[in-house]
Amino acid sequence: MTRLQSQGAIASTDGAYRGIINRYRPDLEYYESTYKDLHQHPELSEQEERTSAIAASHLKRNGYSVHEHIGGYGVVGVFKNGAGPTVLLRADMDALPVLENTGLSYASKKEMKDQHGHTVPVMHACGHDVHITCMMAAAELLHAARSEWKGTLICLFQPAEEFAAGAQAMVDDGLYSKHGIPKPEIVLGQHVFCLYKAGTVALTAGPVFAAVDGVSIRVFGKGGHGSMPQDCVDPILTASHIVVRLQDIVSRELQPGKLGVITCGKFQAGTASNIIPDYADLELTVRSYDTKIQKQLLGAIERVVRAECDASGSPQPPRLTYFSHAPATVNDADSTKTLGTSFAAFFKGNAGPFEPIPGSEDFSVLARAINVPSIFWGLGGCEPAKWDDANKRGALKEIPINHSAEFAPMIEPTLKTGMDALALAALTFLDP
Repeated sequence: MTRLQSQGAIASTDGAYRGIINRYRPDLEYYESTYKDLHQHPELSEQEERTSAIAASHLKRNGYSVHEHIGGYGVVGVFKNGAGPTVLLRADMDALPVLENTGLSYASKKEMKDQHGHTVPVMHACGHDVHITCMMAAAELLHAARSEWKGTLICLFQPAEEFAAGAQAMVDDGLYSKHGIPKPEIVLGQHVFCLYKAGTVALTAGPVFAAVDGVSIRVFGKGGHGSMPQDCVDPILTASHIVVRLQDIVSRELQPGKLGVITCGKFQAGTASNIIPDYADLELTVRSYDTKIQKQLLGAIERVVRAECDASGSPQPPRLTYFSHAPATVNDADSTKTLGTSFAAFFKGNAGPFEPIPGSEDFSVLARAINVPSIFWGLGGCEPAKWDDANKRGALKEIPINHSAEFAPMIEPTLKTGMDALALAALTFLDP
């Protein structure tokens, strides 16, 4: 058992963490107001200027050494509190191009220009406003409780998670070198889900989020009049065959029981009903837990695309571009066992297992870059009575999930639970 593992195993059994957190927990009314403000003022990936300034200002007020503009709008607060382990807590900051439909009094009405220059509605439809607020509260709690622990605490606010690019951008910008951020011994983070009741946490060792790869495909044809397809090569038809054929990869080429997802989320072509265009564009998202499966899927996609283009007589080869890559999120077994002991002692019946999902996160890049363990857990956000009713009726799918225009986590006890979970996780791996 390492020092990181043994500290958590000792302290979580004697109630020390509960006493520390209850004694130093800050006024949550301020953070509820902060959450509503963040929700009303979301910012798209790589444009988190206001949000990052709020995080940086908060860290400075609470005695952290603050580093800004790392990998874009990344913010890192460092608090050195004597000899001991170095622990990194991470929260993401960006929002999504979604028109909010929650009906909340603090709903977003914000619009911004996206990366393509298009004006789009913006919403915190993935709960990153919850993550930011919980991190800010935990940072204050842990600073106030500094007499109770030893080591170095890092609070990292990450941009551009929705592009699966922010963590790598921070690493590439010299997070652990040029900017002088101490290398942590463990990286910790959480994500809110309405798949779980508010007031609960969910933790599991092993794979919890899939790897993601984005694939952009341009299929070429020969344009002409819609009434004379015999004189054209229709790229819309070719692209349609590709979309259908790609689904056979998962159903007929992967070993049963192995996760693989190929979804075409974007299909654009043409300008008028009577014109066959010169090209069609597809964008895919590809998910997997296993590196071998990931390579198999990407290889099969390229094979299918090229074969369908050949079969259609495309005048030139298709163009495939890869983007938006993030590795699978895999919780370290030993560290997760240690934190699980702390969660079980603190949250009791409100701590349970996390069901792995094919969604993706770039969180683990922060740990993989320096070869240290990481742990990522789920934070419940659904109103308990609503969850119980839906579960009783076998209708949990009715509850709006992340990226939905109706996604609306319950403010409390979600914020309190998220703050407590972050503080508890840090205390578990810091020295008492």
